[in-house]
Amino acid sequence: TQVLRKNFQKGVVLSAGSFLVYEAHKLISGFAEVHASFKVEDVIEQADYLYGSGETEKLYRLLVQHKNSDDAELLWRLARSSRDLAQLGSTSAEEKRQLTYDSLEYAKKALEKNEANFAAHKWYGICLSDVGDYEGIKTKIGNAIIIKEHFQRAVELNPKDATTIHLIGVWCYSFAEMPWYQRKIAATLFATPPTSTFQEYAANSHLKLFSCLHAADPNFYSKNLLFLGKTYLKLNNKKMALLWLSKAKEYPAQTEEDKQVQKEALELLNSI
Repeated sequence: TQVLRKNFQKGVVLSAGSFLVYEAHKLISGFAEVHASFKVEDVIEQADYLYGSGETEKLYRLLVQHKNSDDAELLWRLARSSRDLAQLGSTSAEEKRQLTYDSLEYAKKALEKNEANFAAHKWYGICLSDVGDYEGIKTKIGNAIIIKEHFQRAVELNPKDATTIHLIGVWCYSFAEMPWYQRKIAATLFATPPTSTFQEYAANSHLKLFSCLHAADPNFYSKNLLFLGKTYLKLNNKKMALLWLSKAKEYPAQTEEDKQVQKEALELLNSI
């Protein structure tokens, strides 16, 4: 009888312990579910702070933890972060290549999760263009139409995004400056090869962008200033070229790209 009583008491203790563990599990699970509903928002807020602070490596380390996320907002930010890390001078050639391909995968996944996300379209176009640098001129030209379509879709979804309008301008500039042998490749790839003129670039980048947005944010992107200067050089308007190239040279450098812009702008100014 005593043995039975002890076993019964032991069973009660174990049952009580199991119950407490179960209740604790429910409590923790419930907290985790509530916490999870805020997690993406918190990560995005922290990511945007780090991006604004120029903390490229810290930002990448934060976002890469969420590479399996289903949230398009996190994924396109990870694509941008991977690309920014690839641009750093301290990044090795092998790492740069891997990060370039990774960024395209993250942007592609962002699009799959939310086709209506304008930034996912923008960064998919940018990252697809970057990958072309490793796959040769034929692939790069072959992807050109796809890239422009994604930029245009981004503008449709967010007409106020100045960066995307700038990218369409860069696209036009690139084809306006295309050497004859690349045009020949384009002609074999497309029934109607992508073409452009510097006048078209000016219409896209200068009239459209700066007529609408210059008053609100005249110096939103250093590379845009550089391309305006280069375009005016091609249009033989030295006065305007000097103006925009000077602005590009004087732009406060916060990123590796800004430093490259300053360098190129100075070289062009010295050549005029």
